[in-house]
Amino acid sequence: MLYEIYDAQFSNNQWSGGSGAIWDLSQNQQRPLDWTSADASGLAILPGLIRYQETYIDQEINHAIRFTLSSIQAAYIQPATHSDGRGGHDANKPPMGLRLRLKAGFDISGFDQPIQVILTAMKKYGIILTDTGGDMFISGEHHDAWDDDVLRQLSDVTLNDFEAVETGPITPYPHDWTP
Repeated sequence: MLYEIYDAQFSNNQWSGGSGAIWDLSQNQQRPLDWTSADASGLAILPGLIRYQETYIDQEINHAIRFTLSSIQAAYIQPATHSDGRGGHDANKPPMGLRLRLKAGFDISGFDQPIQVILTAMKKYGIILTDTGGDMFISGEHHDAWDDDVLRQLSDVTLNDFEAVETGPITPYPHDWTP
């Protein structure tokens, strides 16, 4: 089982959180439509994280990578089941669950090996829009051995280096987000 909590806080010997989800990893199920999780998309966070082991030791990432953008349409593409709707119903903004793939012709040869591992996964499995946040922000597990100087090379990769992958219809999110 995987337990994820958004805005987890520990106070007065008690845990609390804004929202959360319990994932049975032995089953291939998604959240009910329009349900959130610890991520605004309704998806689990853990499967989309980059891990030190796969990047530096195994040198292979076998999954899509989660990413964020600052303005998102109030809609989603499955497997996402939710949107925070902060971008309103503007069809020019991307929906939650949008899958992008690093263009095949993007040259990764000038990057350090760990970044080449990440970029190869972005070409093969893509990245999935899972939350509102910094533009093109990807997430990794906490690990003391990450080399921030190497990871900064990812800032050389921009949204224009990706192409959208057709994965299904866009479902409008029925609620408006109010700050």
